[in-house]
Amino acid sequence: MTCPVPEEQQPLNEYLAIKDAFLYCWATRSGWPLYRILLGVWLGCWVVAGPVAASSFSPSRHLVEFVCLGSIGATIGLSLPLLRIWLAWIYVKNRLQSDKVLYEETGWYDGQEWQKPETDLAKDRLLVTYEVQPILAKIRNIHLGMAIAVISFILVLRVVS
Repeated sequence: MTCPVPEEQQPLNEYLAIKDAFLYCWATRSGWPLYRILLGVWLGCWVVAGPVAASSFSPSRHLVEFVCLGSIGATIGLSLPLLRIWLAWIYVKNRLQSDKVLYEETGWYDGQEWQKPETDLAKDRLLVTYEVQPILAKIRNIHLGMAIAVISFILVLRVVS
């Protein structure tokens, strides 16, 4: 049986597209290449967080408070693209794991459903287990580390103030 789902809506092709897309491919990297990107975005978020923190705490008189508040803002700023990346990978994971594929032939009004053959379903679920799940775990761990960092900065602010 041939697959009636348009090419760009097939779960495997969605996986391949997200794996190569600019923002979403960050999650496929590991080690220093990933941390370099995250550090760059975090430092870029300081462009907004720094002046906001400086309006609350003068860097010349309250350096620790300024750094903590700016770091909290930059970390929250970094969490936004990471949340978007995580949501996209969750979407692909759900499409790959599902035994049925929802798709549209010509527009939003003609939704169809296609039952995956057992062989395709097994391949897609293996892909989820060995490729997508580790990516989601990596993103979750990064978010967990960022949450710990924000809590640490908040505790430092409480101690210093």
